[in-house]
Amino acid sequence: MRRRTRRSLLHLALFAGILSLILFLNRPSSPGRPFAWTTVTYETTAKQLPEARGQCPGLTQTDKPVLVVSRVTADASDWLAPLAEQYHLCVYTADAAPDPRSTHLQVPANRGHESMGYLTFLIDNYAQLPATGMVFVHGSRWAWHNDAPDYDNAALLAALNISAALAPWGYHNLRCDWSVSTCSPKTPAQGSLELSMQSVLEPWSARTASDVALPGALASLFGKDQISLELESARVLLGRNDAVRAQCCAQFVVSRESVWQHTRDEYVALRQWLLDGSSSSSSDDNGHPAGRGGGRRSPSASRAAPRDDRIAGRIMSYVWHILFIRRGALRADGGSAAAIDLERLNGIACPRADECYCRLYGRCNLGRCSAGSCLGQYQLPRDFKVPAWVTEKGGT
Repeated sequence: MRRRTRRSLLHLALFAGILSLILFLNRPSSPGRPFAWTTVTYETTAKQLPEARGQCPGLTQTDKPVLVVSRVTADASDWLAPLAEQYHLCVYTADAAPDPRSTHLQVPANRGHESMGYLTFLIDNYAQLPATGMVFVHGSRWAWHNDAPDYDNAALLAALNISAALAPWGYHNLRCDWSVSTCSPKTPAQGSLELSMQSVLEPWSARTASDVALPGALASLFGKDQISLELESARVLLGRNDAVRAQCCAQFVVSRESVWQHTRDEYVALRQWLLDGSSSSSSDDNGHPAGRGGGRRSPSASRAAPRDDRIAGRIMSYVWHILFIRRGALRADGGSAAAIDLERLNGIACPRADECYCRLYGRCNLGRCSAGSCLGQYQLPRDFKVPAWVTEKGGT
């Protein structure tokens, strides 16, 4: 056989092998197999958990829905005062100095962005949650992710129809526009080869890094250990073609019953997942992250949240709807209540924009709408910064 022929056959064999490997890695997952994302099973090795210092006064006396605000000291808070007529306010300042004399509205650490305030509220007020529902928001009034033409969260919250928002599924994200979400079918699956390659080419992108980290995070949160990632009737680990479709930005409304689908201990475990993965070396004797000097992480940190807070916080934005959408709506036909149908989860997480605007804010019969947007309702600002005209009228 001529040398040129042998070389051509070798190249052909290599090409066929690489093609076969790509097809194997991207093979479709078994259809109809649900996911066991119904119980948070993460276990911490922290010797002691944080004390309850996030109790919100007046919950048992109010008949208003609760507005849980997770802010930092740089966020102005005066815009919240007029909303007190409509909501019972519970405001957590993540970077405030701890007050050992108080048990009210403190978080154990400034970690996971808004997630720490949200989880602390759920943990420390679990038995007193209001029947009228809860709205969870960031502390900034003017922000690029607020789904309004002028990016004003105060106007959105004033217009929000909580009962209508909760009626279908017991949970609803406050965004209707699909920009910066994973709702579009064109968005790669989190475990895909395409996204893995993108993360190598764009190591600076926290969004890509968090998407790539999501499959492992879900396995750590909902799987009993790293070996038992496959249960008899349901999976825990995402396949390469399994996409979690979710709205952006972790602002949402949820019912008490949806929160109570999980035990208080599960929310404690979820918060510890964030704390254990802190950039700090380990947890101290009070369960708080130790100083920022570095060093080895705690044993549980190998399965804990990523150290980068941008990534950990964004992963949490994928988890809220998995936790809170009414369990019966996510059950596969004839399936167990202990498993989630991914296709149903994705469909509920990403409703049509026009239906969402009508249901949440009373903006009905909008024209020129697609599945993920309605003309004139929201425009993603350049470089994710609110425009100058917003700043001039009072934004930051």
